[in-house]
Amino acid sequence: MSSNIFWVEEENRDQRIDKYLAEHMENFSRSRIQKLLEEGSVRVNGVTVKQSFRLEEGQEIDISVPEAVPIDIPAENIPLDIVYEDEDLLIVNKPKGMVVHPAPGHYTGTLVNALMYHCKDHLSGINGELRPGIVHRIDMNTTGLLIVCKNDVAHNLIAEQLKEHSITRTYHAIVYHNIEEDEGTVDAPVGRDPKDRKKMAINYRNGKNAVTHYRVLQRFGKYTCISCNLETGRTHQIRVHMTSIGHPLLGDDVYGPANCPYKLQGQTLHAKTIGFIHPTTKQYMEFDSPLPEYFENLLKKL
Repeated sequence: MSSNIFWVEEENRDQRIDKYLAEHMENFSRSRIQKLLEEGSVRVNGVTVKQSFRLEEGQEIDISVPEAVPIDIPAENIPLDIVYEDEDLLIVNKPKGMVVHPAPGHYTGTLVNALMYHCKDHLSGINGELRPGIVHRIDMNTTGLLIVCKNDVAHNLIAEQLKEHSITRTYHAIVYHNIEEDEGTVDAPVGRDPKDRKKMAINYRNGKNAVTHYRVLQRFGKYTCISCNLETGRTHQIRVHMTSIGHPLLGDDVYGPANCPYKLQGQTLHAKTIGFIHPTTKQYMEFDSPLPEYFENLLKKL
């Protein structure tokens, strides 16, 4: 258990405690701060307060922070394709078929299981649990690059860049049909499909803002190979956006045609390039990954 103490200054008078802590505890996520408040770990002048409490000048804020605890996820010695690694983060090239987070039906063999073994003592405790700091994810059958953070500072700073849409993310995909224009943009909110809660869809009522820029790389008549740059990172964003304009991803068994003419394991989608400001050096870094073998072979066939 560690203790953090702050003194309220005049400029913070009448500010809500949750907003104050979010500004002054930069290494903590908003959800972690909310959890501390809900657990009664925040006291003002010795009295436990809730998130709506408003501050007065001169008050003492005392936050008791429990040590991050290990999560009950087994560490597994699974080979990883690590493109880059330092003390703050690593870049992993995820293979097709690997789930990122453990979930019902996939409690082992996931990227998190592999990272628990690889990172060992270098884990983020951002939400009170020691685990690999995965701030964004890609689908099981999508291949390519992911950022993994090793500590809370890196986790927060990378998450902030994602929130500000300043991270470079370029995907390559093969879609059905010929795209006549050389480039275009899909700007449509993505949310749960009201008719099927297991799927995402263009949802103007309850969806979140989503923007995908696409560019044609190669045309094959019945199919088109494209590059997609993401402004936002909604669940299934590229798959939903391209389907919405009549070009579902080849192999996509959720949003595409029922019968795929090629034996594919899900959508043909690869997270090829990722770029960001490094949390410690403050320098821009960019990484690129080659197309997976199945993708290259499919391009040759087409």
